[in-house]
Amino acid sequence: MPTPPPVELCGQTESRWDARSPLRAFLRTETGSSAFLLAAAATALIWANADPSGYDSFWHTHLLFQIGSSTVSLPLREWVNSGLMTLFFFVLGLEARREFDLGELRELRRLALPLAAGVCGMAVPVCVFLAFNAGQPSAHGWGTAMSTDTAFALGVLAVLGRRMPQGLRVFILVISVVDDFLALGAIAVAYSARIAWTPLFVALALLCVVLVARSLKVRRGLVYALLAAGAWLALLESGVDPVVVGLAMGLLTYAGPASRSDLEHASGLFRLFREQPTPELERSLREGIASALSPNERLQRLYHPWSSYVVVPLFAVANAGIPVSAALLSHAVASPVTLGVFFGFVLGKPVGIVGAAAAVTWLTRGRVQPPAGWGAVVVGGALSGAGFTVSLLIAARAFHGAELEEAKVGVLGAIVASFVLSWALTGAIGRLPRRARLRALVGRAEGIVDLAVPVDPDRDHIRGPRSGPVTVVEYGDYECTYCGRAEPVIRHLLGSFADVRYVWRHLPLTDVHEHAQLAAEAAEAAALQEGYWPMHDLLLTHQGSLQLADLRRYAEEIGLDTERFEQDVRARAGAARVAEDVESADISGVAGTPTFFVNGLRHHGAYDVGSLSAAVRAARQRAQVGEWRAETGPSRR
Repeated sequence: MPTPPPVELCGQTESRWDARSPLRAFLRTETGSSAFLLAAAATALIWANADPSGYDSFWHTHLLFQIGSSTVSLPLREWVNSGLMTLFFFVLGLEARREFDLGELRELRRLALPLAAGVCGMAVPVCVFLAFNAGQPSAHGWGTAMSTDTAFALGVLAVLGRRMPQGLRVFILVISVVDDFLALGAIAVAYSARIAWTPLFVALALLCVVLVARSLKVRRGLVYALLAAGAWLALLESGVDPVVVGLAMGLLTYAGPASRSDLEHASGLFRLFREQPTPELERSLREGIASALSPNERLQRLYHPWSSYVVVPLFAVANAGIPVSAALLSHAVASPVTLGVFFGFVLGKPVGIVGAAAAVTWLTRGRVQPPAGWGAVVVGGALSGAGFTVSLLIAARAFHGAELEEAKVGVLGAIVASFVLSWALTGAIGRLPRRARLRALVGRAEGIVDLAVPVDPDRDHIRGPRSGPVTVVEYGDYECTYCGRAEPVIRHLLGSFADVRYVWRHLPLTDVHEHAQLAAEAAEAAALQEGYWPMHDLLLTHQGSLQLADLRRYAEEIGLDTERFEQDVRARAGAARVAEDVESADISGVAGTPTFFVNGLRHHGAYDVGSLSAAVRAARQRAQVGEWRAETGPSRR
């Protein structure tokens, strides 16, 4: 079967402005920004070695802002570390909140393992650092060896290719969020100046006002920006690192899918505006569209690229510069600071993460499993040894002079070592026999099921084998052009995977497609004469001709009893069946077409041949591991 032309297939009718998964978009931005981060670190090293005095004097230049009689004067490096990095932690908070509201952590039982792995993945490196620095003043810098850098870890994971499962990416992301959150707490408690209580209480009061505004559904971004700026200034005055404001604001910004009712309301406002384009209706339309999208999604799309491609690389330029010399390297090799940081990341991180995951799995008797296989978890532990952003942030507060340079050597060396170690582990897993390799990568964890109503072979319309390891469900609308574009992809998928079964469920978007409901009921009328799939194919082929006369012609073309067919259509014999599909779409959170589910898991992102084939292969691997588990006996539960 010929491959469909390489067209970007990622649109939906009446769904969201961007049909890509927020998680996939987040991962794509993080991995892409890792190249910028490496380039920025290299720039800092070159600058610091070419002109050491110029590098230091530039970042120690004071920049002053004055509003009335109030002034804020900080060195440029501090503006980056405490100012711009607030945006970085804001984006991190947004992603953490999205995971709680929509992602892997919306089931609280799944939080136990990554939380334990994140905590132990910080505690063990701290213990390793303290073992090297016990009884010395440098022990105060224990926080330098704590936190994984998300951009570097996911960037290295991208270099490793598609051999690693998606569950590992989610696992690393959640661990990074956990340890960045705890690292911020450490910064606020252990690495802040003497605390002034009055401005601290002012900052807390302003954050409480944010909570009140959120409960009152205030949607003006300027209100929240002013409150956040006030809290930032108050924390700066209190002596607590003000980057905490960014994480707090991100965690307070809820995430949620667009509901059908909100989208239908926005569609109605658009039609009114098109008929009468007045300023009042234009304002109502903008407010209606804004209310359909969650603030979390809009703010992530707006600020995440700035954080990844501007803020973090600028932070690297400001902090990664080390005048490298033979004397520095010789001191670093024997320095307890360098050794503590290096082995804290390279040894402590994997031991803490893998050990905590194993302990939780054992204590729960297998009821809680990591989202990937144990081989992948070990690779993830090695990848987590890449620390940069938060590590340098803490090092700049804990050390000065030679010790600071030695700490930076340890951080940069750990990045290189974590890459080499993870590459070696991935190669070793790749040499395992196929069955053992799949078990090492996929694991035993049961995935989240997003499809609320399971497929019923006695009810649903199925193409392909009635029972198979992989089931692809599509909620579609016969008048939706995106569904029409996806149809050749589905045909290619069924031709390439003989064991995949495909299910179509109706979701006619009657507010935008005039004939969608009639077409869906016509398909069900054809099903009463065993002609569902031939009618289905004709409806998607002729999406612009879906009136009753056209439907009668299609029925005649595929050999149906046209009088009976027209009687059933006029009597709306298929209406109840279509309504059942629409109800199942609603309780599954489907708001637009086409929407795909692969073995019950919602498929986000593009629905081209490559994307859907990858989802099918991943589902098949999970199904094979499940079959092997059944053959060898159930796991302890």
